[in-house]
Amino acid sequence: MVEAALVDPSRESCDEPTSVPTLHQPMADPSAVAVGTWSGGRFMRFGEPLDDERFLALIAPDESIRTVITADVYGAGEADRMLGRAIAGKARGEMCLVGAIGHDFYLGQRDGAKGFPRFTDRRLRDETAFADYLRMATERSLKRCGIDSFDLLLLHNPDRTGYTNERVWTAMAALRDAGLTRLVGVAPGPANGFTLDLIGCLERFGALLDWAMIILNPLEPWPGELCLDAAAAAGVKVITRVVDHGGLFFDDVLPGQALAPQDHRSFRPAGWIEQGRERLEQMRRVAQRAGLTMIQLACQWNLAHQAVACVVPTLIQEVGPGARAVESKRAELAALPAETRLTAQDIAQIRAIGDNTGCMALKGASPEHSGDERPDRWDLDDDLAQVAARWGIAPERDLAMSAARV
Repeated sequence: MVEAALVDPSRESCDEPTSVPTLHQPMADPSAVAVGTWSGGRFMRFGEPLDDERFLALIAPDESIRTVITADVYGAGEADRMLGRAIAGKARGEMCLVGAIGHDFYLGQRDGAKGFPRFTDRRLRDETAFADYLRMATERSLKRCGIDSFDLLLLHNPDRTGYTNERVWTAMAALRDAGLTRLVGVAPGPANGFTLDLIGCLERFGALLDWAMIILNPLEPWPGELCLDAAAAAGVKVITRVVDHGGLFFDDVLPGQALAPQDHRSFRPAGWIEQGRERLEQMRRVAQRAGLTMIQLACQWNLAHQAVACVVPTLIQEVGPGARAVESKRAELAALPAETRLTAQDIAQIRAIGDNTGCMALKGASPEHSGDERPDRWDLDDDLAQVAARWGIAPERDLAMSAARV
C-alpha cells in the first residue's frame, strides 16, 4: 500500500455515515480476489481519477468480488467514507471488509511525498500511548465506514518499532478481543522490501497474527517470495498486492503509454514498460494454454504459493480516449477461474522468466543502509541477522541490489 493524497483531516469532526449496512451478521475471511480503495485514481495517483459514481461501483463488494481493502490514511479518511457509501444498505454478512491503520494524520504533519508519520514516531507519543492511538484510529475508521467491526485489520506500513514492539501487537490483539475486528495482520510497505522485518515479526508475534500483505507478481517474485515460508510456518495467510505490476498484466499498458501527471508509476525506472512487455510475451503461451488472460495468469501464479490466499491488483483507468474501461478490468478479475490451471512446471517457468532478483534497493532492514534510522530504512542488526540465518537468507546476496542490474 502506498502514500495517500491529502484531504483535510479537520473533517473528522463531522464524518457521520449517511447510511449504515446491516450489522451483527456472520463475517467472512478475505476471498481469493479483492479490490482496494487505492484503485480508481481517487486516493492514489494511478491513471485517471474516476467520478463518484464509477468509483463507488468499482469498490462496492458484490457476489463476484466480496472483499474490499481500505486504509484510514487514504485521503485522510475520505477513502473510508467512500467505502461507507459503497456498502450502504448491503448485508454485512455478504462482504469482507479489511481496514488498515498506522499513519497518524490526526496529530502528525504531512511531509510531502513521504506522507504522514507512523503513529510510533517518538515525536508524537511514547509506547505507553500506542494502545490508545490504535483504539482511537480503529473506532474512527469504523465510524467513517459505517460499520461496527472489521473482518480484518492490518497494521499499515509499520516502521522498525511497529515490527518489533510488543506493546504494538498486544494492542492490536486487544482490538480483536474488544470486537472491533475479528482478525489482525500486518501490511509492510509502501515500497518493496521489509523482508527480514516481516519474518522477524512473524516469528515473534505469529500467534497473534492472522494475515500479512506483501508485494508479489510474476514480474516481481523477489523479495516477497522470501517471506512466504515463514508465513506458512506461522499459520499466517498472505494477501498480495501489485499483482498487476503497475497495470502491465491487464495488457493495455504499451510502450509509449502516457501517464497522468504525478502518476505513482513514474517512480519506476526508465524502460520498465518495454522490458516488462518483453517478459510478458514470453509468458503468454502459458496463459493461452491454460485458458487465462494475463492478469488471471498473474493471480493464479500468486495463489499457487502455499501461504497466498488473496490477490488484490490495482484497477487503473489509463489515460486517453481509447483507453480500456476500468470496469472491464474489474470484470476480468472477477472471472478468475477458481480451479488452478497452472502446473508446477508452469509456475517454475514463469518465475524464471520474471526473475527480478537484485533489481532495486529494498526498504526496511538492509545490509546496504548506513547512517541514521529512517521511517522506511534502517540498519541490519544482530537479531535480524540471526533471523536471516534461520531462514537460509544471506542478506548481502539475497537482499542487496545487484551491480549487474544497476
